[in-house]
Amino acid sequence: MKVFSVLAVLLLFFSSLSIAGDRAVSLEEAIRLSLARNNLLKAAEQREMAARHSVAASRSRFLPRIFLDENYSASNAPTRVFMMKLDQGRFAGNDFQIDTLNHPSSTSDFRTSFSLEQPIFDLSIVFGSDLVVKEAEEQSLALQRRREEVAFAVFSSYLEVQKARTMLVSAEKAVKDAEEHRRLARVRTESGLGLKSDELRAGTFLAEMEQQYITAKNNVVLAGMRLALVAGEPDGQSLEINEYLTGMPLGQEKKDFVAVALANRKDLKELELAAEKAQIGVSLAGSAFLPTLYGNAAYQMNDRDLPFGRDNDSWVAGVTLRWELFDGLRRFDERARARSLESSAREYLAYQQREVSFQVRESLLRLDEAEQRLLVARSSLADAEESVRLVTKRFSNSLATLVDVLDTQSAVNRARVSVVDNDAGYALATARVWYSAGIFLQEVMK
Repeated sequence: MKVFSVLAVLLLFFSSLSIAGDRAVSLEEAIRLSLARNNLLKAAEQREMAARHSVAASRSRFLPRIFLDENYSASNAPTRVFMMKLDQGRFAGNDFQIDTLNHPSSTSDFRTSFSLEQPIFDLSIVFGSDLVVKEAEEQSLALQRRREEVAFAVFSSYLEVQKARTMLVSAEKAVKDAEEHRRLARVRTESGLGLKSDELRAGTFLAEMEQQYITAKNNVVLAGMRLALVAGEPDGQSLEINEYLTGMPLGQEKKDFVAVALANRKDLKELELAAEKAQIGVSLAGSAFLPTLYGNAAYQMNDRDLPFGRDNDSWVAGVTLRWELFDGLRRFDERARARSLESSAREYLAYQQREVSFQVRESLLRLDEAEQRLLVARSSLADAEESVRLVTKRFSNSLATLVDVLDTQSAVNRARVSVVDNDAGYALATARVWYSAGIFLQEVMK
């Protein structure tokens, strides 16, 4: 039985791919190219890198902060002049005279200070750091999810090239069949057994098939360019394929895929982290009710004439306890807001878990559907090819009209297209089960 005569032609086609100008790649090679060069993946990698730097930045808040300040000021205000001279160690006995105290001459001061601030107790730093760590974990999962998405996009594009190539071969065969029908009609016209209208009708049918062939050729070019785009090839490049994808064994029992999805889907893990972040947000909002304790120290130099000079120096060290006792009930509302956000995150997670379960079950049903549709399409094509053979033979013996021949030929062409669509659909349905379960990349790259 002829399941699909195009498949025989495809074997010749794939063996001649090396002649084409575009580079031919396997599915695994195309995926590896995309994982290394796809712009969307590079963007996700940079976001993950930024998140890791944010973690390092948040942890630095546990360390002391050291400042260097250089300040210049000039004044004739009595209190300022008094303090400047005192800090510079230039205070003299005549500076206590009443007139000098009330109306001092202007003076200037360069103040150089080194100061240190060390957190001792501040829970906002602890919870803020935990929050940033969770955000970094989120970005890591987002990168893994993006890898799955890009790999699945490569698979789909690879399948589109395969489909376009198969459609092209089918269109080429349709043109050859139409040319044969026109030849038979012309022979019958020349022998006086047929009508000129039959020959013209066969020519019109041939023109339609040639138009479809032109479209099929353009679809091949566009599909190759799309594959090159998702694989990270330079702009305007095209890739060819060197293997034929078909439906693959799932690798495990269908009933297990829901559990696999709940354990492996990166988007679910991101939502779980979002719920954990919201919980940390509640703790962070609650930390505002507690005091903070900071240690501080400073070393100061003062000079009348030179920056960074040292007419005199001094130091100070201490501890600061700060406890906000009343803020207009702002902290209560912020904590209530954080609790509501946590509840929202957990409700959204619960819904998405149910949604993922549905997606897996749907993909499994679609896989069964795709397999059955492919079997029906192949059987239909075999029937259509036999029908056109019989009708053509009857037409040669003047027992059927050209309309009958062209109708059956159209049915064959539609059946070929249906087989191509369903063959690709079956392969895509298999991949979609893995993708919905969150294991597409590990399965396809085994």
